[in-house]
Amino acid sequence: GGVKMTEKTKVTNKTFKIPHTYVLIFCIVIIAALLTYIVPAGEYARVEDPNTGRTVVDPNSFTKVERNPVNPFEVLTAVPRGMIAAAQITFFIFIVAGSFQIITSTGAIEAGIYKVANMLRGKELLLIPIFMFLFSLTGAFLGFAEENIVFIPVAISLARALGYDAIVGMSLVTLGGAVGFNSAMMNPFTVGIAQGIAELPLFSGIGLRFIVWLVLLAVSIYYVMRYAMKIKDKPELSIIAEVELEERKNSTFDIGEDKKLLPSHYLVFLVLAAGLATIVYGVYKFGWYINEIAAVFLGMGIISGFIGKIGPNKMAQEFINGARGIVFGALVVGIARTILIVLQDGLILDSIIYYLASLISGLPKALAAVGMFVIQSLINFVIPSGSGQAATTMPIMVPLADILGISRQTAVLAFHFGDGFSNTFTPTASTLMASLSIAKIAYDKWLKYYAKLFFIWSLIGAIFMIIATVINYGPF
Repeated sequence: GGVKMTEKTKVTNKTFKIPHTYVLIFCIVIIAALLTYIVPAGEYARVEDPNTGRTVVDPNSFTKVERNPVNPFEVLTAVPRGMIAAAQITFFIFIVAGSFQIITSTGAIEAGIYKVANMLRGKELLLIPIFMFLFSLTGAFLGFAEENIVFIPVAISLARALGYDAIVGMSLVTLGGAVGFNSAMMNPFTVGIAQGIAELPLFSGIGLRFIVWLVLLAVSIYYVMRYAMKIKDKPELSIIAEVELEERKNSTFDIGEDKKLLPSHYLVFLVLAAGLATIVYGVYKFGWYINEIAAVFLGMGIISGFIGKIGPNKMAQEFINGARGIVFGALVVGIARTILIVLQDGLILDSIIYYLASLISGLPKALAAVGMFVIQSLINFVIPSGSGQAATTMPIMVPLADILGISRQTAVLAFHFGDGFSNTFTPTASTLMASLSIAKIAYDKWLKYYAKLFFIWSLIGAIFMIIATVINYGPF
């Protein structure tokens, strides 16, 4: 026994363990608080944009103000304030997870997965391009991010049924959706808002964004397929081999047996399809957002429950089980929001943006464009909301682009690359953390798998920023 113990100790000393996500984010909160003692305080005036009616920054109004450092007690109170500020997304995640659990308990999803898995037997690899393509459309045209979280359990079950792991399952949804969100062909939350602030025609410049989408999709599908093929032959090479072993022990999943699809299951699928169609219609026609989407999911859960003959008491129990499974991911949204609150309280958020923008004002055009993309990525670390980041940074980046002789459309491109690429990388990105918690994948394991693809994406982004500058990507 003694020998084993020393061996284990030796290993632990050698390998550096990434701290728990909450610890990681809280460390960033403390760094943000310390910065309020160092970085000069400053503010931009906020004005209403006459074109969009949004409150935006006046780019010429930056003034230094009296320092307002954030003390330790204020850091602690920033945590509940962050929770309250992020409540809409937090409860959205709880409601969707609870509702989806009711739908799952009808058995329809599992039976559907068996059906698809058996259809793909011998052609398992097709799962990756088909699913990633479909999810990329939700990001490209609907701006889905949080909304796709609900599909992760299904995708993971399907991936496992075909001999892959949870990382492949999560990639289908998360990376597939991210490809669409990043290329943002008609993403209403990023391109839509940013073009409004830049006074560009809505969804103009879609040609280049279509090419970006094709390139990102091809590269990402290849990346996921390579990993999937490697672990199908040798499951022990999975980055999360120990999680997969544990899941296999507890799983009742056997792809050989065929789960019969019952008439009630088809009705549940019909409810799902009708619900998703309603969401798509509502988002586009009535500008629905999180509250309405959560309401539709709740309705889908209740109706599916009755179809599956699950009584109200069992439905309530399943709802709680679903919400319980996602506590980690739902709460992380509020904890990450604390960073933004500390920077705002200390009056240094605007200063940081001002100094970052001045860094690139002296660079040659193509480099300045790449610089804009890098700066937006850094800002995304503290303002992970796409629409929030657009309202804060676009009013500064648009006049800066005008001064540098870069087209406004290029500034919008820099924004949605910067906002999008790091969403699947930074620990402050709420959707990523919620997804990882559902998938039971540790953040450091995800980084080990994804870091190389993030680097490739960023390189592609930088190349497209240079192309946009050279072709004077427009209309203006």
